[in-house]
Amino acid sequence: MTTAELIVLLVLGATALNLPFGAWRATVKRFSLQWFLSIHLPIPLILLLRTSLELSARYIVVSLVCAVAGQLLGSWLLTRQRSRRHVVEAGAVDRPT
Repeated sequence: MTTAELIVLLVLGATALNLPFGAWRATVKRFSLQWFLSIHLPIPLILLLRTSLELSARYIVVSLVCAVAGQLLGSWLLTRQRSRRHVVEAGAVDRPT
């Protein structure tokens, strides 16, 4: 594989890995132990991903940016899903029959 393909795998992997952790982070109290764990638990997994793809340390910044993006996207998706479910349950939106 080319380096560009490996970088794409790193970007997708780091982002996808952080989606559930971002959703988890959105459900817990800020600055609690669970909040801290939801942010830091994926880091060794991303490190393992980067090293298994045999990418050098200069791609740490790329993986960090993707990890933050995955955290924010996961949190946003969960919040959006909850707000849409709340609107449907309140009867403001017609349910398909």
